[in-house]
Amino acid sequence: MESVLASKENTTIMSSAIKTVTVIGSGTMGNGICHVFAQNGFNVHMMDINQAAMDKALATIGKNMDRQVAKGSLTEEAKNKAMSLISTYTSMEEAVKDCDLVVEAATENIDLKLNIFQQLDKFCPPHCILATNTSSISITRIGSYTKRPGQVIGMHFFNPVPVMKLVEVINGYATTTEVTNTVFTLAQNIGKVPCIVNDYPGFISNRILMPMINEAVLALQEGVAGITEIDAIMKLGMAHPMGPLQLADFIGLDTCYSIMHVLHMGFGNQKYAPATLLANMVQAGYLGVKSGEGFYKYTPGSKELVVSERFTSKK
Repeated sequence: MESVLASKENTTIMSSAIKTVTVIGSGTMGNGICHVFAQNGFNVHMMDINQAAMDKALATIGKNMDRQVAKGSLTEEAKNKAMSLISTYTSMEEAVKDCDLVVEAATENIDLKLNIFQQLDKFCPPHCILATNTSSISITRIGSYTKRPGQVIGMHFFNPVPVMKLVEVINGYATTTEVTNTVFTLAQNIGKVPCIVNDYPGFISNRILMPMINEAVLALQEGVAGITEIDAIMKLGMAHPMGPLQLADFIGLDTCYSIMHVLHMGFGNQKYAPATLLANMVQAGYLGVKSGEGFYKYTPGSKELVVSERFTSKK
């Protein structure tokens, strides 16, 4: 199989031409992506339809950078410089009119993403690369809703973005080698470790991770073991830093369900069907950390891991 990497010279020239990055979405992933690009000297345009959400995101970025300053990994001067590079926009047209790269980090909803990319294609400069932070949705399909599918690519960061090194660089069917090389080198330039994968449901990370989480939910659903036992076995026996049920809470049960649905529909294989318990919890609004309760119960200010009463009372 031919390497997707072209010459180092061409890659460096293209990646160095990227000066302004627009990030669509100011949530957990969006503000983390803004943080990393700004810290590495890029002009960053943060775009969201909600100014209050962006104000909150800026405060989060500031607090996270303050932690870096306290640890000695960032100077106060560098922090102030990075914060000054971030501008906020509620108008997509204004946010992207002079950008070189867009990273879409909106909710993992295919209809929303397709709509966003149609707008990006309309408003972005012709040279602009359109990247999506999707964790499971087809890059090829997203690209097909633009007139520049060769410039559409996946740039899947991991949470927390300022800490996690991995970036999955996902080629759509039409993504050009030049664009892949540019994004690969750009990821390296911001201190990440890029891994190139091709466009299949779940890519690599979630194709492997989500069925494991789903299997843990099925084991709980079938009464094979309790929440604490399932998580302890994977932490102590498999050296996972976090058990699969706690990790599901951290990711968001709605996100886990959505990705399993993409895998199920994409492969047409029953082994990827979301667990009934997972579906029920999502429908009931128990989404994990973001809602305050999932498999565990979360109290603001407390780091104690407490199993949800909905499960302990049924023992």
